[in-house]
Amino acid sequence: MAASFRSLTRAVSRPATRRLRPSPASIALPAVQKRLHSSKHPKGFEAPTTEELDELRERVHEFTRREITEEVAAHTDKSNAFPNEMWPKLGEAGFLGITADEDVGGLGMGYQAHAVVMEEMSRASGSIGLSYAAHSQLCVNQLQLNGSPEQKKKYLPGLIAGTKIGALAMSESGSGSDVVSMRTSAKKVDGGYLLNGSKMWITNGPDADLIVVYAKTEPDKGSKGITAFLVETKADGFSCARKLDKMGMRGSNTGELMFDNVFVPEDNVVGSVNGGVRVLMEGLDLERLVLSAGPLGIMQAALDVALPFSHQRKQFGSPIAHNQLVQGKLADMYTKLQASRAYTYATARQVDEQGVIRTQDCAGAILYAAERATECALDCIQLLGGMGYVEEMPASRLLRE
Repeated sequence: MAASFRSLTRAVSRPATRRLRPSPASIALPAVQKRLHSSKHPKGFEAPTTEELDELRERVHEFTRREITEEVAAHTDKSNAFPNEMWPKLGEAGFLGITADEDVGGLGMGYQAHAVVMEEMSRASGSIGLSYAAHSQLCVNQLQLNGSPEQKKKYLPGLIAGTKIGALAMSESGSGSDVVSMRTSAKKVDGGYLLNGSKMWITNGPDADLIVVYAKTEPDKGSKGITAFLVETKADGFSCARKLDKMGMRGSNTGELMFDNVFVPEDNVVGSVNGGVRVLMEGLDLERLVLSAGPLGIMQAALDVALPFSHQRKQFGSPIAHNQLVQGKLADMYTKLQASRAYTYATARQVDEQGVIRTQDCAGAILYAAERATECALDCIQLLGGMGYVEEMPASRLLRE
């Protein structure tokens, strides 16, 4: 599997002289919304062809059919525990470094490819897909975008191989969307910083080896006084206070993290001191874009369940799929999936081929896909009738995810 992905990488990587340039339309965009792909993509990146993305999707689907079976997905949900043996398997398959440089073990691909992997992973298990994204996008890609050469060399190989688990910690119990109101502090001391405070709702937090943590280095400066740090969880003073028992995405281990005089060396500052908000915003649009592929996988999974069932279940001597109302629900589910998929991949294609990141479309893609996925999961339950309400079928898990 790993060797085949390497061949795919070589197919995608082409001489730099053939790189696509921004279109005239992209030049007219406001500067805040136009960023060239040269600063957002791995070294030597070239946008993949449709055939290459189709090949990638097929390989990911083969992996999930083998490793993330319905039994694995159901057990992950019921036990509320991530199957940690999955990490090295994901690493061996090449999925954990999709957008990372090849010289640190990555595949050197782009955001269309990352969305493909995220979609297929979530099709098999939304919770495993979410933990995958927190590791490969929120941590690995953030380090790829903003880490120093030394930081990348030190941390990325283990994260990409799946021998280390990554996370990102921004939110606090009283600070979600209002990032600037965070209370976690970082006090300058000899050789580094002492972190104090807590973080809440951190995906992969209970399992992580390395976490990108945001803290206030100069609280009186507001958004210009926040710094990003790479925190190793083996450091003294770090702890996971509790693992959260969630309604959905169960098994995507989520926790409350505590920092009690956690020493972080100066070398582990990501970007510049007091430049944490810039680091955060560098990755936020791309995180939303890749994560929008998660609901696509859930919608596809809902169709995977509802479509064959509607042809197998008979009422009054005929499959319920012959009923026009049922056909209408199936048609709606399919159309919502295709519309959401078109939005996500058109936005990702613009990033890869033109180097343009539109904040409104990255946010719009995940907004639209998430709402449509909820509707499709509800329709899946309706189409399954009584079976949709029992745990023998995955319909309730899909709704909660």
